Amino acid sequence: MKTLYEHELEYLDHLRSLKYSIRTIQKRRQTIDLLLPWLRDTFQVLTPDRLQKNHLQAWEKHLFSHRTQKGLPLKPSSINSQIGSVKHFLLYLVNRGFVMKSLCDALERVKEPSLLPDSVLTHAQVKRLLNRIDTSSPAGYRDRALLEMLYSSGVRATELLELDVGSINFEQGSALVHGKGDKERVVPIGKTALRYLKSYVVGVRSFLLRDQSEQALFLNYGGRRFAYHNLRYTIRKYIRNMKLDVRVSPHTFRRSCTTEMVRGGANIYHVKELLGHETLRTMRHYVKLTINDLKATHQKCHPREKDNM
Repeated sequence: MKTLYEHELEYLDHLRSLKYSIRTIQKRRQTIDLLLPWLRDTFQVLTPDRLQKNHLQAWEKHLFSHRTQKGLPLKPSSINSQIGSVKHFLLYLVNRGFVMKSLCDALERVKEPSLLPDSVLTHAQVKRLLNRIDTSSPAGYRDRALLEMLYSSGVRATELLELDVGSINFEQGSALVHGKGDKERVVPIGKTALRYLKSYVVGVRSFLLRDQSEQALFLNYGGRRFAYHNLRYTIRKYIRNMKLDVRVSPHTFRRSCTTEMVRGGANIYHVKELLGHETLRTMRHYVKLTINDLKATHQKCHPREKDNM
């Protein structure tokens, strides 16, 4: 019988075949790589047939007792992320007849506090950051076009970096994006981002290009596709000495785009489609931003609010 370790390797190959993003595969691998040694050392579980509900429930309790390097407990979102990864792995085993579906019920996601999104920049802060970029060099102009696009479209950083030149429709002002599970969607590009993007493609990209067959939209100094670690470094470079009170990452631009759109009165459903979410559940934190508008609409439209008594 195959061990859980062998099943993990096949599971990861399965995710790759379904075109899951590299970051999603890495996150799931990291979680399973922590779970399997714990099951082995705590309960001597090495194969799927030995796995029981109480083993998984004990592992979930272990997550609550775990402390980070700073001595802090894991955030509910982090715990839920790990639970989600393990559940997905278990479902993979269920679908192949190695474990019973009831095992998945042993793990329950914890309630997350309903907080407003953190790590968000205001529009003024984003403008200040973008204006710090020196566009007199090909690399600088690429950085401006890249970050303008990231903020304008709200796409995931990995989705943006996977774009090819042919993914952009300049006439329609849109981009064809490959999201999670290789699902395609078309996202609009704002006029400012589109202006920088067009100038980059027409007059700047060729200075970075080394191989004429390279189709990647954003290129590094070597003429290859711009990587995620390059993007993180680029952002750190431009936020240096800005004295911001939030931690800025590539995902910050996606959150900031969403926050500004919701505050501007955008339809939540439309924003969900823009971001590529399957359900509105992920948008629940942003709904708080519209509560004042909702109350005003209620007072204006509900018939009881028009009564004198």
